[in-house]
Amino acid sequence: MQTPKTLSVASALALALLFGPLAPAATESYTVDTVHSSVMFKVKHLGTSNFYGRFNEISGKLAFDGGDPAKSSVSLEVKVESVNTGNEAREKHLKSPDFFSAKEFPTISFKSKSVKKGGEGIYEVEGDFTLHGTTKPIKVKAERTGSGKNPRSGKDLAGFETTFTIKRSDYGMKNMIPMLGDEVQITVSLEAEKA
Repeated sequence: MQTPKTLSVASALALALLFGPLAPAATESYTVDTVHSSVMFKVKHLGTSNFYGRFNEISGKLAFDGGDPAKSSVSLEVKVESVNTGNEAREKHLKSPDFFSAKEFPTISFKSKSVKKGGEGIYEVEGDFTLHGTTKPIKVKAERTGSGKNPRSGKDLAGFETTFTIKRSDYGMKNMIPMLGDEVQITVSLEAEKA
């Protein structure tokens, strides 16, 4: 009686189809690429137009497990001093105690507590959002926007994006409401490189 020393490719494929992969995918760690990631915000001005701005400095870590999203996590940090609206005087005002109070509260952050599948390429992420020294739980839907490879490092890349709305008054930023809207829409688009 002959005992096979190794599984043939065909046998391995058949087993994978019947029982799933022979080795489950492990959780992968990524570092946020500051240069190719974006944090933008939108707020109503005088009840008339939508005004847009962005933050230029974002950092963070992702752990992603496509097979078991519950093992995934994300932590992000944005430097308030990097706010950019295309107007130096306005940016100085936004950094002042009237709004972000950048010296007292230098960062905006998010740290996930749970991740679960929300559809094809969609993940429901719950966690703590900290703004202006106040932390509140939020829930967002994040879309996996793509994957690729960094041609310079050869490392894998992953992209994710989410858009959500907060009330700035919930975080103690009440100045100039309703001249400037209370509701602020925030979009976070991440490109991250495998560690």
